[in-house]
Amino acid sequence: MAAPTARSPDAGGLILYLYPALIALSLGLNHAHEITDVPRPRSGCGCGSGSTSRPEAAGSLPEAASDSISLAKQAAVKYSREANVEAQKIAQDHRSHSKPRTNQMVLIPGGVFTMGTNDPKIPQDGEGPARKAHIKQFYMDVYEVTNAEFERFIKSTDYITEVAAAPWWLPVKEASWKHPEGPDSNITKRMDHPVVHISWHNAVAYCAWADKRLPTETEWEYACRGGLENRLFPWGNNLHPKDQHYMNIWQGDFPHHNTEDDGYANTAPVTSFPPNGYGLFNMAGNVWEWTLDWWTIHHTADEVENPTGPASGKDKVKKGGSYMCHESYCYRYRCAARSQNTPDSSASNLGFRCAADQLPDYLK
Repeated sequence: MAAPTARSPDAGGLILYLYPALIALSLGLNHAHEITDVPRPRSGCGCGSGSTSRPEAAGSLPEAASDSISLAKQAAVKYSREANVEAQKIAQDHRSHSKPRTNQMVLIPGGVFTMGTNDPKIPQDGEGPARKAHIKQFYMDVYEVTNAEFERFIKSTDYITEVAAAPWWLPVKEASWKHPEGPDSNITKRMDHPVVHISWHNAVAYCAWADKRLPTETEWEYACRGGLENRLFPWGNNLHPKDQHYMNIWQGDFPHHNTEDDGYANTAPVTSFPPNGYGLFNMAGNVWEWTLDWWTIHHTADEVENPTGPASGKDKVKKGGSYMCHESYCYRYRCAARSQNTPDSSASNLGFRCAADQLPDYLK
């Protein structure tokens, strides 16, 4: 099966400049309209193509129970070692690159936890009911994928990211991951910041190249909680432990004035703020993170094992909130909080991190 192609970044990107009068209306309406006309699996559109090479690793994308993994399976073949002959060149680049690597993973131990909540702050998002979920061990990226790490992927594959627009945000022509605020902007001083303007398809392609995958929503929430039970945030219930900031969100009068008390008006370096109990950074705030699952607001209260969400759908689940979140508008920087976007959506506050069943060889 031929791999679908992606839209050129010249189509424009989505930057979260707000229309204040529409803020209240957008609560719970965070997904973008599909505007691409490329081939699509079920309810999404295609991801890009290009010549490929990858990190020092072999193997294919791990299996998952949901049909939503089908695109990832295609990408795993497309970006496999057998599909290229430049692995040694990329390995040398890894060793010689001047920027410290941020592609490390940690083992998240298996266990049982309470997913969701019986005290939903945004009921229409399907935050409840609370239910027991069994999770087998897996690996999770310590950090959100950075501009530097994503650039390695782009240079290795000539991949072209896709973009989409949403009516309640002001689209800016020619914005992309490399030009977050439009053609006159760049990421030169933001290589350690999370990559943004990344669609779900883009994230799947990167993860396949890196011998990883996207986490399921259950895995993501389990990792977010860092071993704590029934807590709001990755570190507990106190928003400012010891009067310190633990995440990058909006402070002040939203959307009129951001006091930047946490030190950042937009994204922050992925190494910012203290990690949670599993050693993961920025599981709340900074940028939204894609998960593998299709979106639904209907959940069983029964005890479940390694759930992967519905078999199909229109939107994909994203977790964690972003630097644009404020309690008065988007109180979604809690572990149980959730939202959604179409798989082809991209925005200036939307990124990702990867998971894996096994630690890739090049990270051992």
